[in-house]
Amino acid sequence: MTLGKDFRLPSDIRPKSYDADLRIDMAEGRFEGVLTLNLALAAARREIVLHAVDLEIRSAEIRSAEIGATTPAATTPPATTPRPVGRLLGPPSLDSVSQTVTLRFDEELPAGPAKLVIAYRGAFSPGLRGLYRAGPLAVTQFEAADARRLFPCFDEPAFKAVWRLSVAGVPDGAVALGNGVATRDEPDGRGGRRVTFAPTPPLSSYLVALIVGPIVPSAVAQIRQVPICTWTTADKRHLAVFAQETASAVLPRLEDYFGLPYPFGKLDQIGVPDFEAGAMENAGAITFREVALLADPATAPLAVQKRVAEVITHELAHQWFGNLVTMEWWDDLWLNEAFATWMAYKIVDDWRPSWRIWMDFEGGKGVALALDALVSAHPIRAEIKNAEEAGESFDAITYEKGGAVLRMLEGFLGADHFRDGIRLYMRRHREANATADDLWGALEEASGQPIVEMANGWIRQTGYPVIGLSIEHDAAGGRGAAGEASPAGGQPVVELRQRRFFAEGGAAARAAAAHWLVPIVLRFRDAVGVKEQTILLATETARVPIAAEGPVSWCIGNAEARGFYRTAYDADALERLLPCVAELRPAERVVLISDAWALVRAGEAPVEQFLDLVASLRDELDHVVLDELVGRLSVIEHRFLADADRGHFGAFVTDLFGARAAALGWASHAGGAEDDEKRLRRSVLLRALVLLARAPDAVREARARLPSAAGPARLDPNLLDIVVTAAARGADEKLFEELRARARTDADPATKRRYLHALARVEAPALSARAIELALGDDVPMQDFSSYLATLLGNRATREGAFRLIRDRWAETRAKADSPMILRRLVEGLAALPERRHLDEVRAFLEAHPIDGATQATAQTLERMQMDAALRDRILGPVGVWMKRFTDGVLSRPAPTAKIP
Repeated sequence: MTLGKDFRLPSDIRPKSYDADLRIDMAEGRFEGVLTLNLALAAARREIVLHAVDLEIRSAEIRSAEIGATTPAATTPPATTPRPVGRLLGPPSLDSVSQTVTLRFDEELPAGPAKLVIAYRGAFSPGLRGLYRAGPLAVTQFEAADARRLFPCFDEPAFKAVWRLSVAGVPDGAVALGNGVATRDEPDGRGGRRVTFAPTPPLSSYLVALIVGPIVPSAVAQIRQVPICTWTTADKRHLAVFAQETASAVLPRLEDYFGLPYPFGKLDQIGVPDFEAGAMENAGAITFREVALLADPATAPLAVQKRVAEVITHELAHQWFGNLVTMEWWDDLWLNEAFATWMAYKIVDDWRPSWRIWMDFEGGKGVALALDALVSAHPIRAEIKNAEEAGESFDAITYEKGGAVLRMLEGFLGADHFRDGIRLYMRRHREANATADDLWGALEEASGQPIVEMANGWIRQTGYPVIGLSIEHDAAGGRGAAGEASPAGGQPVVELRQRRFFAEGGAAARAAAAHWLVPIVLRFRDAVGVKEQTILLATETARVPIAAEGPVSWCIGNAEARGFYRTAYDADALERLLPCVAELRPAERVVLISDAWALVRAGEAPVEQFLDLVASLRDELDHVVLDELVGRLSVIEHRFLADADRGHFGAFVTDLFGARAAALGWASHAGGAEDDEKRLRRSVLLRALVLLARAPDAVREARARLPSAAGPARLDPNLLDIVVTAAARGADEKLFEELRARARTDADPATKRRYLHALARVEAPALSARAIELALGDDVPMQDFSSYLATLLGNRATREGAFRLIRDRWAETRAKADSPMILRRLVEGLAALPERRHLDEVRAFLEAHPIDGATQATAQTLERMQMDAALRDRILGPVGVWMKRFTDGVLSRPAPTAKIP
């Protein structure tokens, strides 16, 4: 009898500690172990249920024991007086659906302490989870629920226990790393070495780690008594310096914020050659995809440096929020990930304020806003029934929406009150488990503000609001925008209206009513200057006097873009705002563009209005705002542009960005140092000209600047993606093989990935076929498989063949995507196919091949494709007409009233 996929372990038996004695065979890819579990039974029982997958249980015995206290400082198991109680009654009962093993004993086990000893064996996992091969390494990846592939254990986050681990079979020349420091390293009597690690504080099983292989250390940094070391394969050791610098700067800042010392003794950062996610926060032994850890600041684009710093800080924040205090169950996964997301940006901004990294946060928030506007979206705190569903929750809603909501709540409570609440929460639940309500309670207690209703409305409710904004102005006693008399004394009034926003216009009529407690911050100009005003919108509509002196000339409804909502301005408010766009802060200009495009997608605004807004920003200088503009235009070019209109589109983009790109050129005219802002502005302007407009002279110049394989690049690193992509698009056979060789051999992970994805951007027909075929070969590692396919699917020259590869060779594709996260990303990548016929083909394919663990990804992909097909039908013609009218000079070329800083 199966226990079912949704089975949860009983709570009346709990592990206190694990003593794991492993032996691994690196050559054969196998392992065996003896695991001693010190248990506490709240009631008598005849059976014990543990999690286990693909493990052969060879023997099991349980003893009653008077278990002494266990502490992380202990170096040997506590003294016990074991008494035999029971032996297995028949073979263990394995259940592949619930991923459990049931041990039934010949005698009833009494309540109290007990010691369970299990001998077992198994094989390395074929994918990127459990204990698996990553190049020359053996590495563990256990989140969400894959510790059960190496240990028969209580593999749910609520079962925290001390772990004492030793591993034999470590080859000479290899290193073994775990959560604790290595306390012994000795011959194992069978030609290898046995490494024993110090016991951990209480940990959930998904945070346990083991790494074995030929890796080398960086120089160790000692920061507030914590040794920090970055580990890589030998050819990449020179790329570890920046990771060391980042961790050394971040760790003390996190200690100061939490008011608690780093809890795990030492900090190892390990670069893994093949890794499913970006990184994994294993306590004291953080594993990373190499591209998220290793970078040379002298040659890496600034975007790569910022990404490495953000990921390192995210994982370090988890050492407190997630590891020291852990969620009770996976429905509070957001507690871990949203907090670490928000905290990473906060800490990196404090370390490197010149990076303006909160502007990068807006990009991730934009992805979450798009995802959360789907009918198939889920709340931040989703109901999770099993480990498979937990895996599907690692998305932008959990991370970026959760982080945005925390940032919004911090702004509402004040930074000091918010920090005090976090510190209280950490002290109260350290080395234990907690829930969202525990966090809200601590924030309420520290701030004295009623936060529970507001917070739960945002995390338990799917979606977010669009705020309609109109202003009644005093016009000599006339009527305001709503047709009502102006208030006494002529004070302007803002009218706010909230409703749930859907990317599909008709979805709202089918959905239940929803509303939020929305902290809205207005920024406006009156007769005196620019001011801010905070309004807590608690009802569907509200009319609030604006604290203005004299008339309001313009008003932005989401100051600094801190709110997680969209704003829809009435015609009068928008007409007043657009000529004054130069007075808005960069984040406000970004959100103005983002909201305008979202309203077009939802059918609530004409595409011509959006294109007029884009044209009005022709003097924009901020690289983040320019990046938002180019990003939205890239979507139009990919999905909503007829081939016959591409010439007009290229001319429009050249008109919009060409003069500024030419003024900056490809390098500093003075040949001296430039600030980051200017370098990044050059990068985005040239990207628009080369990759979007495909201006012939700019494309030729980009291809000519491709760095030679024979020598160092004399090119601003921020331009590398542009020149490599331009070269790949026009590649011949010789260049294709050169790019392929660089992708195989370059030591720098970001460079390696850049050249690999360049192969998927070729446009010559013969090379396109070869690029598609490479996907299933050794050139493309498993970790890069879904992103490589997504690049093929986004390339007009390769997308048809790439989809045929997936569909017609599904067994091979499915075998290579042998990782739940990689498989979900593969499904999501199908949404790059832009036409209605693609929707029909993808729907038929996914219905014929339902994918366990990708139910949510499948629903969201099909919904996105459906909306994009409808939007294509609606705006393809108007976009072409607008572009032709602009380039023919029929439309004026609007500009702001002042140069945008």
